[in-house]
Amino acid sequence: NASSQSILVCLTLLSTSSFLMCYFIVWMTSEQNPQFWNAKGKEALVTALSLKHNFHLAKNLILFLGDGECMGVSTVTATRILKGQLEGKPGEETVLTMDTFPNLALSKTYNVNMQMPDSAATATAYLCGVKATYGQCSTEKNNEVHSVLHRARAAGKSVGIVTTTRVQQNERNWYSDAAQPADALAGGCKDIAYQLVHNTDINVILGGGRQYMLPNNVTDPEYAKQTGDRLDNTNLIDEWLKNKKNAKYVWNKAQLDAVDEDTTEYLMGLFEPKDTRYELERNAETDPSLTEMVEKAIKILSKNPKGFYLFVEDKIDHGHHASEAKKALYEAVEFDRAIARAGELTSERDTMSVVTADHSHVFSFGSSSPRGNPVLGLSTKIGTDKKYFTTALYGNGPGFAIDSNGTRPDININITSATGYAQQSAVPLSSETHGSEDVAIFAKGPMSHLFHGVQEQSYIAHAMAYAACIDPYTECNLEPAPEPNHAAPIQLSAGMLLLALLTFINLI
Repeated sequence: NASSQSILVCLTLLSTSSFLMCYFIVWMTSEQNPQFWNAKGKEALVTALSLKHNFHLAKNLILFLGDGECMGVSTVTATRILKGQLEGKPGEETVLTMDTFPNLALSKTYNVNMQMPDSAATATAYLCGVKATYGQCSTEKNNEVHSVLHRARAAGKSVGIVTTTRVQQNERNWYSDAAQPADALAGGCKDIAYQLVHNTDINVILGGGRQYMLPNNVTDPEYAKQTGDRLDNTNLIDEWLKNKKNAKYVWNKAQLDAVDEDTTEYLMGLFEPKDTRYELERNAETDPSLTEMVEKAIKILSKNPKGFYLFVEDKIDHGHHASEAKKALYEAVEFDRAIARAGELTSERDTMSVVTADHSHVFSFGSSSPRGNPVLGLSTKIGTDKKYFTTALYGNGPGFAIDSNGTRPDININITSATGYAQQSAVPLSSETHGSEDVAIFAKGPMSHLFHGVQEQSYIAHAMAYAACIDPYTECNLEPAPEPNHAAPIQLSAGMLLLALLTFINLI
């Protein structure tokens, strides 16, 4: 039969070290059998029938924010395939960790005054529950909004921020007082680094942005030719450490690894002067990965009996703005690894986990390509100009590559798969723009069924606050999840049992 013939072919190929081709043959042969898809469909149906809403209180909240379209459908799809291909598979059949989350919704990302959103206004929406105007961070007096993180801390929870960008990331670029305009300084406005240290008592802060915390006469500990940025002669790292018990500051992976989570209540880790390095360029000996930072944060925060709130961000956005799909997608794969590790360190019983994006990008993924075609590879079609093009493209950006004669450059897989290659775009811009379409919300844990249908982006903060019974939903009357009873029998519906039996019969 076809399966035995595939095995014989594979044995021949294995002798020539063509293991990957062998894998493809067996996989494709299996999928060509209708029984494969019938069994897969029944398995998915059994899973769907077993789903039950968790109406308990969320002790812990984790918000994973793929900055810039990690949850845009095109980026999710390309990330899924790349993850599989990095594991030696065709890729399309791969399952991301976020794919396993049972509840899914769409988030409308527009700003109050703009169809295409910016990152400041979207942050106000998903963190604070209020939509804002594009390019504006200011509020009128007595009309301020507070983040779920801030409210969680006020409720006695531990809180943390983990990011691969600068921990002071902001749309105005007010990273330190050196970047503030004179009128802002005169008006008493504080830079974001200052606000980070003084506005909310944050237990864990991990990411980049070291130079904005140090005075401009202080040499960076890692780069001897670089100094801090601040003009006020204030060392904000020292300010943050002041009057805190069991607090630590680190700036490299070795120091982070050495931190004892059991005896540490506060941790600040700043691993680069500005943004951390892309995952593709990260030095694994000196710089922690997003996954490693998330693990350390959870182990520290989870000691609080009242629970915790953790915000996790990855700079997928930066790769997209540069039209460098390889950097963006490798960031997204690492982002998914961090989500998986967080799931291993927490329980779905008492932890609500939400994965979403602030906005999308004008990144597209398609055109004629065979199963297993490299994500960064070429379409099998050729343009009307008789030249090849990639399946990953951008609507605008720095990848515009038509010369004065109207000619596109010749490309091949070696060129397009190289780190630093900018995918071609239709319109020339120095930086690729955000997109305007909805992004996905994946959710699991207590009350995660609140994420359904199509929602305003501001709904995210409200659903998370309600699930944890924090302001303004302190009267939500949700009961804490009971301790797991390992001896409790598993109860299955009649429909589930029947489907499980039919699936088993078909497989034997």
